[in-house]
Amino acid sequence: MGWNGLGYGMTGALQAAAIAAAFGFVLFSLAHALRRVLGWRQGTEIGVSFALALVVAAGVDAWALFSLSIVRLESPFAIQQRLAQIHDPDALGLRVVMEFLGAAAGVTLGWLAWARRG
Repeated sequence: MGWNGLGYGMTGALQAAAIAAAFGFVLFSLAHALRRVLGWRQGTEIGVSFALALVVAAGVDAWALFSLSIVRLESPFAIQQRLAQIHDPDALGLRVVMEFLGAAAGVTLGWLAWARRG
């Protein structure tokens, strides 16, 4: 699960944050382009692009982190099977946090870029 081409530990978390930031920037730019057509206000534009960036960039890792806490793993074999499906399970929490921060940074950078253009 997750981004299979990522590194491990902090390197992978920073790579995931950069990908999330790119998604945030692109999705904000798309929302900004559709703003007048859909009649959105600026807050809606920011909120929709941030929510979509979180779903796209952090959805798989966030779901893996969430499901690990609710699924009953009663045997070592079940735990081993579940962890084998996750890329770098040791840094999963760090990667999710960095993806959330990256998405927020990307949307913010998009907002700043489009705000300066008027």
